[in-house]
Amino acid sequence: MARQLKATDREKTAERLLNSSAARSYDPEVDIDWSAPLADGLLYLPEHRTSLYGTELWAGLSREQRVELGRHEVASVASVGLWFEVLLMQLLLKDVYSGDPTSRHVQYALTEIGDETRHSTMFARMVERIGCPAYGPGRRVHRLGRLLPVLGYGPAVYAAILVAEEVLDRLQREMTADEGVQPLVRMVSRIHVLEEARHVRFAREEVVRGVRGLSRAELPYQRWLLAVVAMHITRSLIHPEAYRAVGLDPVEATRAAAGNPQWRETIRWAGERVVAFLDEVGLVGAPGGYAWRRSFLLG
Repeated sequence: MARQLKATDREKTAERLLNSSAARSYDPEVDIDWSAPLADGLLYLPEHRTSLYGTELWAGLSREQRVELGRHEVASVASVGLWFEVLLMQLLLKDVYSGDPTSRHVQYALTEIGDETRHSTMFARMVERIGCPAYGPGRRVHRLGRLLPVLGYGPAVYAAILVAEEVLDRLQREMTADEGVQPLVRMVSRIHVLEEARHVRFAREEVVRGVRGLSRAELPYQRWLLAVVAMHITRSLIHPEAYRAVGLDPVEATRAAAGNPQWRETIRWAGERVVAFLDEVGLVGAPGGYAWRRSFLLG
């Protein structure tokens, strides 16, 4: 199991993260040139990270259609990320509500909420700038999301935050380094990666503390909740309507993506580090096995 954390470690970590936030934070309204033209011919998403890459449907697409599909898929991922950022802020505020505002822990949580508001605006502006709809999750998942701040508590909450943030983080790290991707997408990814590193550190330590305080009776619920949220996150990344933008049938294309070994491997790869951590602390296991398998996060 991950190392045990002393109570004083929480305040020390929060103090370091507050200092880091003060020294290195971004304002997307200022630090991104939203008026810059999009680069002709560049991708919006690396082709091998597109959900249909390697399928018969992909083989039937022209070069222009493949670029267009990547454009709509990156918009879908960003708008799902925005949706979860809003949920994350609700979860953090729920934690803050009963906390001590003079503690560094609560002050950093409030600072993180400030980061997330900027990230949400940044994702929204990127989707608008590249000319795509803000797809978000499907209607059913969107409605279920309203229940998470009500039903969620304990380490599963911070663990769910980690799944969303670290899956997106790994995809964005690759895009940041890929000169074949649109500069706007790379800059948005870069800002998010740099600031999310602090959020990940904060959440990982909260997971370790939370698991340490669980009773044996609580563990199954925490495992189940985490697995279900993880499944809905990964299965919502690409909205079916994104496929219609390139003339594909949404139902057929969604089915092809779900059965695509390349796409499943992309999700597993994106989540391998966070899943290894969650397994180490004891949050991956029964009764969440079915949901974990459907999430594609487990190989």
